[in-house]
Amino acid sequence: MAEARNAVAGLRIREIDDERNSAAVMFRVWLKTAIRKYHRIRNSISNGMWPTSVQNIGILCVIVFLFMLSEIDVAESIKEFFWDTGDTLHVPHVVQVMQHNLASTLILNYALPSTVRAVIVACFISIVLSVVFMKVRQIILRGLLAYRGWMYEARKPGEKYLTLMWCMAVRVVSGYQPSLYSCQRCLPRLPVPPLHDTIVRLLDSLKAVCTEDEMKVLSEQAEKFEKTLGPTLQRLLYLRSWYASNYVTDWWEKYIYLSSRSSLAVNSNYYCFDQSYYHPSDIQSSRTAVIIHNCLVFKRLIDREELQPLVLRGTVPICMSQYERLFSTTRVPGIDVDEICHFCTSESKHVILQHKGMFYKLEVYDSTNQILFPTTLEHQIEWIMKDAEHHTPTEAETSLAALTSLDRPTWARIRNKYFVAGVNKESLDAIEKATFFVSMNDLEPSGLNERGKYLLHGDGKSIWFDKSLNVQVFKNAHAGMNCEHSMADAPAMAHMWEYALTREVLEKVYDESGRCMPPGKKLKQGSIRRPQRLVWDISPELEREIAGALANARKNNEDLDLYVRDHDSWGKGVIKKCKVSPDAFIQMALQLTYYKENKKFVQTYEASMTRLYLNGRTETVRSCTLEAVDFVKAMVENSVSNEEKIRLLRRAANKHQMLYRDAMSGKGVDRHLFALFVACKGLKYESEFLTNAIMRPWTLSTSQTPHTQLDYSPDADLEVFTNKICPGGGFGPVSDDGYGVSYIIPNNSKIFFHVSSKKSCPNTNSERFVKTLDESMDEMKALFSF
Repeated sequence: MAEARNAVAGLRIREIDDERNSAAVMFRVWLKTAIRKYHRIRNSISNGMWPTSVQNIGILCVIVFLFMLSEIDVAESIKEFFWDTGDTLHVPHVVQVMQHNLASTLILNYALPSTVRAVIVACFISIVLSVVFMKVRQIILRGLLAYRGWMYEARKPGEKYLTLMWCMAVRVVSGYQPSLYSCQRCLPRLPVPPLHDTIVRLLDSLKAVCTEDEMKVLSEQAEKFEKTLGPTLQRLLYLRSWYASNYVTDWWEKYIYLSSRSSLAVNSNYYCFDQSYYHPSDIQSSRTAVIIHNCLVFKRLIDREELQPLVLRGTVPICMSQYERLFSTTRVPGIDVDEICHFCTSESKHVILQHKGMFYKLEVYDSTNQILFPTTLEHQIEWIMKDAEHHTPTEAETSLAALTSLDRPTWARIRNKYFVAGVNKESLDAIEKATFFVSMNDLEPSGLNERGKYLLHGDGKSIWFDKSLNVQVFKNAHAGMNCEHSMADAPAMAHMWEYALTREVLEKVYDESGRCMPPGKKLKQGSIRRPQRLVWDISPELEREIAGALANARKNNEDLDLYVRDHDSWGKGVIKKCKVSPDAFIQMALQLTYYKENKKFVQTYEASMTRLYLNGRTETVRSCTLEAVDFVKAMVENSVSNEEKIRLLRRAANKHQMLYRDAMSGKGVDRHLFALFVACKGLKYESEFLTNAIMRPWTLSTSQTPHTQLDYSPDADLEVFTNKICPGGGFGPVSDDGYGVSYIIPNNSKIFFHVSSKKSCPNTNSERFVKTLDESMDEMKALFSF
């Protein structure tokens, strides 16, 4: 389509310097800034008042005013109380006005109209009553949201009706049209579980993976801990839960993520694909432009708090605090502990685009603070691609990103030595303050395995692992993202990514040739800046450091064994016919698979969320239970009947579902143990029990990727959308001799598995594990006749 191509090529982009001193431009910038400040103030007031609103105050004020001036004899005492309130507030009946002339000064008394006094009193009373009403509603709603019976309603017949009444009460007390953070004040705080309950649950979970002698030692240690040190630490956690928004989260962020000294590559960061086999454009620059634009639109929704908070079952809101740091966030390395730096929009108006090893600062807002149109971004990106052809950077310059894959102390030492002044500091600041990082490379991965590996660790120099979001775009226009884990968990970032990909599918953003659609005639772009290539001053010493970092990164990358499986023969639809939870079914299949390969059971981690509570993040579901062990042993025993295997499968699945609900309800084991351990270390105590419980390896680490977090996501079971499904993403193995397993169930006929391990471990093989997993799932399906 040459006409469309020429139309895009003819788009004139003005340099911002052309109108730098224009009064009209300055006024528009001032107006945009004023509007942004107004929205922030309005949102702060609205969030503080939710579930009531400013409109409610106005309505109440009018009612009180009319009531005070009415001639109705009903509730005369209340009316008198309102007027007396005016006297208490010293609202005057008479206003004195001084009138000066040449001869003298006169003091004139004017009677203050009763309507004016009524307005003043009505405003005061309505504000007071609204604040009281607001606090009462917040307290009631917080109490209602602490109820978790709706998660267990299938256990007892009577609980279903109780849940219905509870649901009605929540909707009556809740406000309407909450903004992104409106529900935060009403969310309950994560409760501290009873110490005895946590110990009992821990010991129960370890019976499946420990010998009798190990269990005897653990039981003795647990009994001693519960009688001696445990109550002291428990009281400290109770005290902390009263003043902290969440008694675990800040410790979890600091000690699990920021204090970890190992490399972020493979060990901490995770990845996500775009669509499995479909990509809406074959042109790399066009696809990059649209993805950047869609991400920025989502960021704008966050900044304006216009993104609707997620609600379970249409009633229960979840915590949205993690969204604040999805963009414009960097993890800065430290010698002992890292730091998360988040930048406001006024400091972060650009993205960093890496192409052919060079870094470009790409401004993504025009002179009126409007997000650049996809066509404008496309033009800017193509300018970068042409500019990159005229430069020949050194190997060290193209490999700078490899430094972020080093262990954290080493990267911190190099950063503090070579990047604290001059052009290196300016260029590093540009990267760290960027909204996010984009890499356009010349690779065309042939399949899911190759794409997944590159998205997780790149080629050693294509991912800036410190950034909260790295977008990777391949030459064939397939894309994906790599995300830093400390500032947010995968569901929040997956929500953003789902938004960006869904807009590509549902909206016409490309023309027939694959180029970005031009904006409507009424839409006008302000003046913009040309992209700026970042400059570096690399000394011979720094060059050697970079070369060493690149060699180390490539060595670690080679050790990763990743296999991505598109299980498309059957999926959730069949599992539901088995009357088993799909997640529990897969977890039991994983247990069966691991046992077939290793003839033993190991401690298994499945991530669950605690976002039903304020600032909640994750909790662990210990999937390897005694019930799971019984089922697996029955499955490998030919003498056991199918009926008995089905019974054991459903019993194990029910136990797993119960553990998952407990984890979501704040009754998990591991975050409580972790908090006890931190408190113990902080008080300089030692506990054999806590050390033994905390330090046990997670040989099998699993996670289900969420999907359909948008209300308007298309039905993935429709044939037209089947090839447009996102396969989710994955992560590296947590244990050197174990597996990392991520899976997503996007529709009724597909399940995607991402299995990772290390090639250096002689006992693991990701492809072999996936094939055995296929066999295990088919064997479990064959138990049922339908």
